[in-house]
Amino acid sequence: MCFTPRMKTRLAALLLLLVFGIAPALMASGKKENNFSVTFHMETVSTDNPKMIFPQTIGGKQRYFRRMPELISKDIAGFSPFPSKVGAGYGIAFQLKSHAKNRFAAITSTSQGNWMLAQVNGRVVDAVLIDRQIDDGMVVIWTGVTQEDIAVFDETLPRIGGGGPAKKN
Repeated sequence: MCFTPRMKTRLAALLLLLVFGIAPALMASGKKENNFSVTFHMETVSTDNPKMIFPQTIGGKQRYFRRMPELISKDIAGFSPFPSKVGAGYGIAFQLKSHAKNRFAAITSTSQGNWMLAQVNGRVVDAVLIDRQIDDGMVVIWTGVTQEDIAVFDETLPRIGGGGPAKKN
């Protein structure tokens, strides 16, 4: 079959339409992407691989944390914000999904005496000292969360107990 220059142009246009018009919709598969990032990083020693750790001053002392987070946004099932009593802004209690709950219980069992650092959208907001195993599936950021952060969480996550804005589909 012989294609004329005009047919080649139309065929190219049709292929571009298919690639750029339909492919992104197929890749999304109807799932809504998270517009936020919540990560929890455990303290480690300064002698670990420098590419795998980062320093952060906590309580006036420089400590080192793993770049690879122990918990991420996808581990969260729901949240409940509250006014912070220990600092600026708000705090948030996160309810973990069952697989993350079990993993977090194991991590906190072996990490007692170490710090855990919380980041929201890439900014450090809080750090807590792990003093016992946490097996209830809840992890709390006590301070540093903004009203804007809460509004973004409301777009993607349900509130614990159903209070407040509902998850949008």
